[in-house]
This record gives sequence, structure tokens and C-alpha cells, in this order.
Amino acid sequence: MIDLHTHSNRSDGLDTPTELVQKAAACGISVLAITDHDTTSGWDEAISAARREGIGLVPGIEVSTRSEIGNGRRISVHILAYLPNPEHPELVSELAKTRDSRVTRARKMVDLLSGDYEISWEDIEAQIEPGATVGRPAIADALVALGIVPTRSDAFTSILHRTSPYYVSDHSLDTAQAIGLIRRAGGVSVMAHPLIDFPAGASELDLPTEHFEALIAAGLDGVEVNHRSVPDFARRWLTALAQKHNLIQTGSSDYHGLGAKENLLAENTTEKEMLERIIDQAEGFEAPL
Repeated sequence: MIDLHTHSNRSDGLDTPTELVQKAAACGISVLAITDHDTTSGWDEAISAARREGIGLVPGIEVSTRSEIGNGRRISVHILAYLPNPEHPELVSELAKTRDSRVTRARKMVDLLSGDYEISWEDIEAQIEPGATVGRPAIADALVALGIVPTRSDAFTSILHRTSPYYVSDHSLDTAQAIGLIRRAGGVSVMAHPLIDFPAGASELDLPTEHFEALIAAGLDGVEVNHRSVPDFARRWLTALAQKHNLIQTGSSDYHGLGAKENLLAENTTEKEMLERIIDQAEGFEAPL
């Protein structure tokens, strides 16, 4: 089994990179990708653990980006960058800017929350590992620890939702620019959980075809078709789009650790042929398989 989208506690996962790899090996995964948000800090530990456990590892990054989709509307788009050069100067610089923005944004959200709830920045720091990428999950975990909400998921559907008065947007690269940067760094770009926020009851006629076509023209290499949050009809549409443009098609768990989300390791997987295409295209980093 091949699972190409997971998170450790170097961003918003609960497991250390070593624990993540051990759990993957225990459930029969043969190749795992570690794709923490906007950081490569877990790569070395995960690679060492994968060698000990005897499984393959594909180091990657889930890069935060934003796209214009018409009528002045900008949406969050996450791009999985597989096997880029982790020391590529431009990539290192842009990821650092994004991580810094995440901290600024999180502090602003905590300031807003503190007007109505007993919460402080120290409560957030207690939930994250030193040097880990900060995001809304850390705030959610603090809200759980303080007894304000029962679970991380409850925090995201209420207090931390995009429509909440406590929500603050952050700096992210333009999606097309990020795709180009990943390619310059020798990596392979795959759109994570596309159409995850697509309105219920919408039809294929409502799908942002022009947006996808523009990103493909910018060099997008693939789409994560099989993900628990992608609607069934969108999966069919994405499959047809991928076949039309010869895109890589992946399936992944987006595992964050038991208790963080309902996602389970290997609940969606990637075909070996698609992994081989990623390996063949990548020029930034050699996968320890």
C-alpha cells in the first residue's frame, strides 16, 4: 500500500515522524510520504525511521497557497510538493515567509479569542513542538485542552471556521507561482484534496474548470483524486480531467494522528504506476525507497 499524504507533529499531526513511520509500517504501508505543512523539518527523522522499519519514504511538503477564481474571490489551495530540493534557496525563503505569517495570523486569532474566552498564546505554545509549523490546529488543540470545545473537529466547525469572527487569513503564495517554484526546486506538484470545500448540492456545471485548466497550464503535475473529503461526483470529474491532461492521480489518507481527525492511514492509496511517475519526474531529492 502507498499513502502519499500524512502529517507529523512538525506541523499539525500528533505523532512524531518516527511514530508516524512506525504506525505506517505496522498497518502494512510499503511507501509513505511525509507532507507536513510548509516545512521539511521532519524529513531526516522520517527517513531514518523508514530505513529501520524497512519501508519506502517519499519526503514532501504541503504548501499553502491561494488562488483567484473569479469575482475577486480567493480560495485556499494546498499543493503537495514531492521530492523538491529542501535546500533550494527560493523554496527555503518562501516557506519561511509562510511559516512566519502563520505565527502572526495565529497570534491575531488568539487575541480575538481572548476577548471572549480564557485563552492565551502560552496555551497555544503548550500544544506545539519547538520549531513546528503553527496553524489553526494548535489553537483548536488549546481550545480542547481548556475545555472550551470537545474535539479539534468541533473547533474547526465553529469557533475556528472561515466564517467565524475570530478567523484571520494568512499570507500564502499564489498557487500558479507555487507550482512554478516547486518545479524549479526539482519537485513534483499535486493538488491536495481538490474541491474539498465545494458546496453540497452543486453540479459539474458549477466546477471551476477554467481555474484547473490555468493551473495545469502553469505546470501542475497531478491531483489527489481519492481523498475522504472530495465529493464522489468531483472524483469522477477529476479523474476525467486527469486522463485528458495525463496528470498523475493519487489517493491518500491525509492522516494527522488518532484523535486529530477521523482519517486513518491507508484509507485511500496510490497506484504503484503513479508513484513511479512521481519518482521519474522528480529531480530535487532522491526518494529512499
